[in-house]
Amino acid sequence: MKPIAIVVDDSMLIRHAVCRYLEERGCHVESATNGEEALEMLRDLRPDIIVTDLQMPKMDGYQLIRRLKAEPQTATIPIVVLAAATSKTETFADPGADFVIFKDIDIESQLTHMLEKALHFPEGPLEKSSQG
Repeated sequence: MKPIAIVVDDSMLIRHAVCRYLEERGCHVESATNGEEALEMLRDLRPDIIVTDLQMPKMDGYQLIRRLKAEPQTATIPIVVLAAATSKTETFADPGADFVIFKDIDIESQLTHMLEKALHFPEGPLEKSSQG
């Protein structure tokens, strides 16, 4: 069975890039543009991982993560934060996520490393799906 991922980002460009990357590696991917949409999806979907931006309209990533960690049904889902590269040098509140990826710093390498850790894939980079 394919791992299921939800990607939450208000930037269409980032959302599309991350979704495509995960799909190429065999994940079934759903996407949302804010935390409210992601919570709606969780009514019918139990993802293996959630990738979220922090700065979004309606419900930001901080609020989304707090809600997810507060509910027993979603508290154990690994959460990956997509942070702006400037966040690495600036102090930002710990969002409570399991992983942080910086958008402007070799995002594919970071995603590969995160998937191996979060979804417990075997050693080495994930193979791209033969479907395309």
